[in-house]
Order: sequence, then structure tokens, then C-alpha cells
Amino acid sequence: MKNIIKLIVDDSEKEIRIDLFLTNKKKDLSRTRIKNLILKEKLKINNSLVKDPSKKISAGDNIIFEIPDPKKTSLKPYAYKLNIIHEDSDLIVINKNAGISMHPSVGNYDNTIVNALMNYNKKLSNIGDELRPGIVHRIDKDTSGLIVVAKNNKSHENLSSQFAEHSITRVYQALIWGKLRPHSGKIETFITRSSKNRQMMEVGISKGKKAITKYKTLETFENDKIPTLSLVECRLETGRTHQIRVHMSHKGNNILGDKKYKKKFKKFKNIDPKIKEYILNLDRQFLHAKVLGFNHPKSGERLEFSSNLPDNLDNILKKLRNTNK
Repeated sequence: MKNIIKLIVDDSEKEIRIDLFLTNKKKDLSRTRIKNLILKEKLKINNSLVKDPSKKISAGDNIIFEIPDPKKTSLKPYAYKLNIIHEDSDLIVINKNAGISMHPSVGNYDNTIVNALMNYNKKLSNIGDELRPGIVHRIDKDTSGLIVVAKNNKSHENLSSQFAEHSITRVYQALIWGKLRPHSGKIETFITRSSKNRQMMEVGISKGKKAITKYKTLETFENDKIPTLSLVECRLETGRTHQIRVHMSHKGNNILGDKKYKKKFKKFKNIDPKIKEYILNLDRQFLHAKVLGFNHPKSGERLEFSSNLPDNLDNILKKLRNTNK
């Protein structure tokens, strides 16, 4: 089954983008989903297939837009304990552990957050990718912290719109090599896929998606027993793939434990052996999604959640603080 929308462009609607036109006509669909459907060849203008969401329309254009029914998922449940910190009829907020991927993909179809939700027998939205029921946004496998999952399609659309409008509060903590200059500020660049490694992203000079990270230094650890490290807070204004990791690497202050955007561990004289052990044995990047805030998709109430650093990251900070005494 599929829903076919047929529209004629009025004279007052000419010269606007087709994705914006459809967003205005279909209030129950997010602009992001409309763009994705256009890219998936679900739009015809005057009986010609259109795959460009930015195409300008003209008065009298005949629009045919296909909205497929959501796909049914066929995913295996995964017996994994989730740390659910809030749940209601519309959404679930989870404090994700590092080491687990958000959703199935090549190489791992079974051991993900989505599969774990299946094991909890949770009803999830199904308007997105078949392998990503409920997934409104993502954090990396080796990043811990707060995520929100949609339990129905209306909530999914509403939350997706909030992410697209950059009205979601997302605050991370990261431990980086060295000291940021200046200590607080804003990083504003393009981010695009790396030309050398398709699994990595990089700062683009003139191409890519705009990415903005506000940051401030919370603590600096610097003495003759340890390498210089800084605990920083990063507040996302946009949510690009690997954004904080790429921005910190771009500044020359890679995140501790980051395997993709890594900095080689140098030999330091007289380094505290415990600190060295913690650093070398860290099996994840020191990046934690600490604060997540959004408007509830049904009530409109502003909700904000906070989570503590996991023990393995907090223990590193404790060791560093002891050396600063």
C-alpha cells in the first residue's frame, strides 16, 4: 500500500523549493523525510521524475508525491540490558554504554541498540530505514551517553524536525590532548567525507555540511607526571557525523582513546604509571553525551536529561586530579 499525493502549484507558491512546498502541504511529515523520499525517486513534477529536493516549482506544476507505507522490520532480538532513564507512550531516553552500535549495518546486524529494544518488546516508529526503527539520531559506537528513541511515527517526525531545526540541547564532555586555544570558543567549518578513508570525515574547505561546535575548557591537567590533557565541554549547534571528533582533531587536540582520529601516544619521562596504564588500556574514545534536551512531541513540555560519566572515564579524571595536587 502507498499514499499518493496529487497537488497543483498555485501562482502564490511559485519559485519555492519543492521540499519546502511539500513540507507546508504535509504538516505530518518532516522536511528531512520529504527530502529522503524525493531522493528515493518518489516525486514527479509534470510526469517527470525529480530527484532534487531544492528544485524550484512553477505555477501550474502538477505534483505527484508517493508516500510508501512503513516497512515491517525483521530484526533479531538481542539480550542486552539497556539503561532506560525515561519512558512514556511516545519516546524512550536511554543512557547508552560505549561499545554498542545504534542500529544494524554491514558487519553487525544483531548486537545493537535496536536489537536490544526488540528484546524488550518495545513498539517503535517505523517510518525510517527498515533497519533503524525508532532511531531519530545517533551517537558513535564507542561514545556513551544519552539518546532518545521514538515509539510512534508522530513522535519520530516531531523529534526529527527538532533535530533539523537545531533546537535540541546536546552537551558532551571530552578529554583531549593538550590545551585548546582559545580556552573557550566556537568552531565553525564544513564537514565532508574523507577522500582518503570513506569511514572517516574531515573538515572541508569549500564543500560539505556546515558544522558548529561551541566549546569551553572545564579543567586542564598539566604537571611533570603526566602529558597535558584538558577536559572540555562541547555544545552542538549542528549534528554532523563524528562532528566533535573531527573538530577536535582539526584544532590539533584529538580526543583521548579515539582510534579513528587518533594521536600517537608519546613517551613521557616520569609519567605516573597508573595514568599511563589507564590511557593505554582505554578501549573507547573519552567522549560522553552528557545532556540531552528537547520539547516533548505530544505535550510540548521542555525535557532535559543529564547523565554522569561512566566509571572508566571518571576514574581517569580522578587519577589526573590526584596528580595535580
